[in-house]
Amino acid sequence: MESFTEKKKTSTKVELLAPAGNYEAFLGAVNAGADAVYLGGEKFGARAYADNFTAEEICRALHVAHFMGRKIYLTVNTLLKEEEFEELIPYLRPFYEAGLDGVIVQDIGVLTQIREHFPELALHASTQMAITGPQGAAFLKEQGVERIVPARELSLAQVRQIKEQTGLEIECFVHGAMCYCYSGQCLFSSVLGGRSGNRGRCAQPCRLPYQICDSAGRAAAPEIAYPLSLKDMCTISYLPQLIEAGIDSFKIEGRMKKAEYAAGVTALYRNYIDLYYRQGREAYKVSREDLNGLQSLYLRSELQTGYYERHNGREMITLHKPSYAGSDENLLARIRAKYLREPDKADISMQVILEQGKPAVLRIAPYSAEVSSGEKQQVTVEGEIVEAARKAPLQAEDVRRRFLKTGNYCVAVRACEVVMPEDSFLPVRAMNELRRAGIEAYERQCILRRGMVSGRSSGNNDIPTESVNNTGPVDSVSRTVDVDILVSTCDQLAVALEFSCRRIYIDSDLYLTRHEQVVECLTGCMAEHKGICGPQPQFYLALPYILRSDDDAYMEQMKVLLDKEQDIVRGFLVRNYEEAAFVRKLKGGYETVLDAGLYCYNAKSVDFWAHYCKEYTLPWELNRKEAGRLAGQAAQIGMRTAMIVYGRIPMMITANCIRKTAGQCQRTGQTKELMQLKDRYGVIFPVEINCRHCYNIIYNSVPFSLHRQENVVKRIGADVRRYDFTTESAAECRQILTGGLPSGVPCTTGHLKRGVE
Repeated sequence: MESFTEKKKTSTKVELLAPAGNYEAFLGAVNAGADAVYLGGEKFGARAYADNFTAEEICRALHVAHFMGRKIYLTVNTLLKEEEFEELIPYLRPFYEAGLDGVIVQDIGVLTQIREHFPELALHASTQMAITGPQGAAFLKEQGVERIVPARELSLAQVRQIKEQTGLEIECFVHGAMCYCYSGQCLFSSVLGGRSGNRGRCAQPCRLPYQICDSAGRAAAPEIAYPLSLKDMCTISYLPQLIEAGIDSFKIEGRMKKAEYAAGVTALYRNYIDLYYRQGREAYKVSREDLNGLQSLYLRSELQTGYYERHNGREMITLHKPSYAGSDENLLARIRAKYLREPDKADISMQVILEQGKPAVLRIAPYSAEVSSGEKQQVTVEGEIVEAARKAPLQAEDVRRRFLKTGNYCVAVRACEVVMPEDSFLPVRAMNELRRAGIEAYERQCILRRGMVSGRSSGNNDIPTESVNNTGPVDSVSRTVDVDILVSTCDQLAVALEFSCRRIYIDSDLYLTRHEQVVECLTGCMAEHKGICGPQPQFYLALPYILRSDDDAYMEQMKVLLDKEQDIVRGFLVRNYEEAAFVRKLKGGYETVLDAGLYCYNAKSVDFWAHYCKEYTLPWELNRKEAGRLAGQAAQIGMRTAMIVYGRIPMMITANCIRKTAGQCQRTGQTKELMQLKDRYGVIFPVEINCRHCYNIIYNSVPFSLHRQENVVKRIGADVRRYDFTTESAAECRQILTGGLPSGVPCTTGHLKRGVE
């Protein structure tokens, strides 16, 4: 079989994908050599505070880009609230009809709507979907996705594995700022300040100072000031390895940055990509001058190559100074002069033929070709009938001057031949229309010849269809409300077994590492329930927050145990696309429940998941009105709604580890331990160090509790109330299940009242 390296050397080059926060940045990117540009419009983009593009600017950019043989991808990578869905299709329609090349999506409900209404539009799965392996990628491929932007935390080998096993296009970040959390799984900004990263409004609390502490609150690394602030990525010296891994598109981060950044970084990466294809890896070397130039373009302190060669590490963190180091004003001036302008126009030749009694004719060809030679690139259009002049006949020079005007078109007339009798006449309006028709036809032909989309018709696809009724919450009096409990320790499990509940979710790490003890508890419970009226609890496994190829042996071990004990575990709580695909392929008819991080923000996403499961969990970011509406809509299609009423909000899931950053890594492959982060106000955030899967969970400083919101919970009308136990002792679990939090214990109701913007 031909290797990906051989394919890259013998077929198309890797795509260089540049950011554009405004039209000037778009011009800079294409002039600097970007093969494609990603940008956001006035709605639904994950950079709400960028300048962004008006609808007219996007359509103009599409035409310019396509004429130059470049592509444009539109970001629609936020989670949509229910009331926003009616705007989605009308918003996208003009861009689709103008030939938009692809759309970058996070929300699965948005994805299905775009697929339904705009079937020719390429769907790209945003890095916000946190795709970490081939199973999750293949699942999205079934939904019509053509390109995956995998989680930035993957190694190069893991990226290559997705490519080889799915055949999907792979787009990876190669340069720019990096989030500390797995993208799409961060609630830090949302919980602390109401500015949701899932809605494009992140306030970047990861760039603030924190102190790493042990479980007792003692400083573990007092010299570290910014343990959550990653250095910016720069892979320009690593490009040969990335190209040879089969990556299809190299993505530069930075829609919030200045146009000079987009142009300058793009130009340098363009130069070195071309160098590799010309001379190969052996001759590939990045000059110190160019590295210094990149360092001068809005980068934080030192540079690093991201996660491609490492899982995490202290060397990836801006330990002392997360702010930008500044920029070289002379370099910026050179970039502005060279790239921040309209692209050079293509030279054309025209021939205008005005023959009385016949339609006016305009022929256009590239300047290098003869317009009368039958050249394939020639365009011929006809206008109104030419008349004999009654008073003032046309002058050839006047006609020529009129046809030389090209305004905002992408062409410039270098030669214009006018063929006409001396006494001919054609109105000025008719000449202007002929010129416009000719130039537009010529530009359209150029676009098509370069394999680009010049325009589409949306047909009947612009008629919205509703799959779920927009009802409010179903009357809670007529519904049975179940209680579920999630446990992470054996002590918590023992307490949960004392209470009457529908279901107990057992952390899968606990199930595997303390297997005999857990199974003994569960089988004992099952034996006690024999002959007793009332149902025994169902036992489900709560799978890890992140699943990667490093966890393949873990999942195989789980399958072996499940096969031996088919009567114990009935289903799974899944937290990512990889796990959703994994459970779907298991034999045994296991049930699937979606956790809050597989976001069901709207009825369309609930409707999608109804084909794969019967229950989902309300996201943390919905307010009471939004949650109640969604629960009611889900009930209309038979989907059960679970609502977490107690637990620690997982604000970050991170590949980097604060313990390793503190120089105290003791990875055993089995353990979970607690550490702490203390912010500049002295607020403590518990951090779970999960060594089994090598990730951290940063929890909120206080637990989430709705014990004192009983009336609100009833009005929301969820089918299930779930208690999530993470750091709690057995006594604390028992207190919470019987009477709630003791009076005076601080807690939060999250976004129940206000929600997020």
